[in-house]
Amino acid sequence: MTILKIERLPNNKNLPEYKTEGAAGMDLCAAVDVPISLKPLERTLIPTGIKIELEHGYEAQIRPRSGLAIKHGITLINCVGTIDEDYRGEVCVPVVNLSKEEYTILPDERIAQMVIAKVERAELEVTVELSETVRGEGGFGSTGRN
Repeated sequence: MTILKIERLPNNKNLPEYKTEGAAGMDLCAAVDVPISLKPLERTLIPTGIKIELEHGYEAQIRPRSGLAIKHGITLINCVGTIDEDYRGEVCVPVVNLSKEEYTILPDERIAQMVIAKVERAELEVTVELSETVRGEGGFGSTGRN
């Protein structure tokens, strides 16, 4: 198990929390004093009221909450966002309203989830040719619908 150090900022009322025993992500809450309304296609940056310190070799992935996405069209602009191990600023969540209706984010509302993941750094090897595969250069949709 890795250790995640958290600095609680004055605007924070809720620490990240795993809501179930099997949850991969910790819920992050909006650390705002007043509701924030988002019109359709509007985006904003929501503070969480925490700063984090990750162990070497780890990242924090910020992901949308599936319930907000499917029920209200609220998702992240940069889905999935990465917080690098050397970042020490406040964790903020860039949200966007993709629905046709205005949505209001309430103070302390769960707005995203944070997954802590091990990072493997690659050593680059420049080559003039890559190995052959059955798929080859087939890109988007090349494997069919079913």
